[in-house]
Amino acid sequence: MFIENRSRSSKGADIQLIVYYLLLVSIGWLTIYSSASNQISNESFFSMNNVYTKQLLFIGTSIVIAFVLLMIDSRLYIHYAMHIYFIALFLMILVVFFGTEINGAHAWIKIGGFSIQPTEFAKFATALALAKFFNEGKTSTEKKYLWLNAFLFILVPIIIILIQKDTGSALVFLSFIILFYREGLTGWILLLGTFAAAISLFTLYFNEIYSLALLTTMLLISWVFKRKDKKILLRNVVLYVVSVVFVFMINIGYQNILQDHQRMRIDTLIGKVEDPLGADFNVNQSKIAIGSGGFFGKGYLNGTQTKLNYVPEQSTDFIFCGIGEEWGFVGSSIVCLLFVALILRIIILSEKNRNQFVRCYGYGVAGIIFVHFLINIGMTIGLLPIIGIPLPFISYGGSSLWAFTILLFSFVKLSDN
Repeated sequence: MFIENRSRSSKGADIQLIVYYLLLVSIGWLTIYSSASNQISNESFFSMNNVYTKQLLFIGTSIVIAFVLLMIDSRLYIHYAMHIYFIALFLMILVVFFGTEINGAHAWIKIGGFSIQPTEFAKFATALALAKFFNEGKTSTEKKYLWLNAFLFILVPIIIILIQKDTGSALVFLSFIILFYREGLTGWILLLGTFAAAISLFTLYFNEIYSLALLTTMLLISWVFKRKDKKILLRNVVLYVVSVVFVFMINIGYQNILQDHQRMRIDTLIGKVEDPLGADFNVNQSKIAIGSGGFFGKGYLNGTQTKLNYVPEQSTDFIFCGIGEEWGFVGSSIVCLLFVALILRIIILSEKNRNQFVRCYGYGVAGIIFVHFLINIGMTIGLLPIIGIPLPFISYGGSSLWAFTILLFSFVKLSDN
């Protein structure tokens, strides 16, 4: 039951995806080794005190996981999708009460000398659950509340993660909206999301009074030009009321949900304050490292910013700056192109597959990898606030690598048939 019967129709595992995976993982380990090589002492290469040795162990176990996933009967993913989802939620709830706090987030479980973050695996579980949800037949009543029910699948883990004070991971779960659009979500939601983001930035930079004045002005303008169209005017009034409530929710969330360091990062990003030795320090050093790499880079093991530990978290959240410094614009572009090729390949295979479950799961995987890639690179070069999420397959960490390996190779297996 658990092992795939190879007599069934099978195209074989997609070699392109496996090659992209191996290249990214290899680049990650080389960069981790380079960033930690200045810390080499009398320790053996195989000493578990070295982060690159630990990462080598994580890579080895990930490859074993990949092989196991390729042998599992793909029908089990569909059968146990909801079971896996609820188990993931249960583990996340356990972490709230019994977890360990690391970097301000109460989201980790300590096992010996290692820390595991269940949230990383919850992304895989949520992708499976949503694929199962969209794949099942719907009654007329269920179709009426389709998107409400779909949003609940991502809202529940987001709430648990926010309780864990891991805002960055919660944001990643919004990547499933990409899947929702593929399955027919109206484009108006995207426009409303863009409007909400603009109002959020405006409110954070100025204050809620200015935002209310702006919204009131917009309502008055709509009344002047559309006062004869009662339907449009009523819609605008409803949107105005919702927007006013949203503005006050932004302020409440900013003051009461975000932690001090998160508020400072947002303030420095939007230009309200300057803190070159505090909240700005990480990203400033990261930009210096990337900029100093020039076009071709300083050469492998020759990075000065990373060698001298000027960049904090250079093996995890800011690992891309090490790539930029040592391999330059050319090396950074190659890494970015590998991610683009990986994501596009997943989407192409998803569209080619006639099974809706596989297509939905594929879009979920592509969305998660894309948002991780976009946010991590964005915060490394100073375009987005620092929210502490890893670069897939490259950043140091067992939970991240294992979770992304499971996420990707489950798709490789599903798209095989």
